[in-house]
Amino acid sequence: MISIDKELVKNLIQKNLRLDKRPFSEYRKIKVTTGVIPKAEGSAQVEIGNTKVIAGVKMDIGQPFPDRPESGVFMVNAEFLSLAYKDFESGPPSAEAVELARVVDRAIRESEAIDLKKLCLEPRKKVWMIFIDIDIVDHDGNLTDAASLAAIAALATAKMPKLNITEEDGEKIYEIDWETKTDPLPITKKPVTVTIAKINDIFIVDPTLAEEQAIDVKLSIGLTEEKLCSMQKEGTGGLTEDDLTKMIDIARQKAVELRKFL
Repeated sequence: MISIDKELVKNLIQKNLRLDKRPFSEYRKIKVTTGVIPKAEGSAQVEIGNTKVIAGVKMDIGQPFPDRPESGVFMVNAEFLSLAYKDFESGPPSAEAVELARVVDRAIRESEAIDLKKLCLEPRKKVWMIFIDIDIVDHDGNLTDAASLAAIAALATAKMPKLNITEEDGEKIYEIDWETKTDPLPITKKPVTVTIAKINDIFIVDPTLAEEQAIDVKLSIGLTEEKLCSMQKEGTGGLTEDDLTKMIDIARQKAVELRKFL
């Protein structure tokens, strides 16, 4: 990938221009493909411009968290594949990967997108566990929106494996039939995330990698159809109350567009 000087990006933005000639409020071309991982309970690939992300959903049975004895378990992991970008390295998840997983997790969890109580099999003993694995395949900016969209698309199309329950000495025995899929997951909402960058006091939607390297600050906003459910700020720049109001208004408008892909 060719390195773009951040001052060039800033100068273009100041002249109401972007490198790819998009309006400030426009996303790049978006493509969502579901069912891309046959062995997963659910999966989706999302392309936003040249950024490509794959999310897969896997399920298992385990113990609930002690403070939520009647709720299923939900976890998100992200991996930045070394082939996706020159600065990504193989090995344990980087700080950036951990942070991306947290942002995706927060929007889904705070929106209560999954009815986790319906995943309880035996209070304090056995619950369904949902794992979302996100792989960054190609990185050209705005990983948060792509990963969030991929995760919820994978969840929305996931099917639970068949569960056979028997008893032995008064204890329930759970056997999963991985080859047989049954009911969809108890999805109640479909949150999406909209990332808005601020460069030279100008707000732009869906920043590319070159634009991200020139930002003052960016804000990723998670929204359902009804409400705002999460926010994550990155960058050293500050935001005024007026900035926040404008960015939230933009996010609400763009979330309607993103949700059409689900």
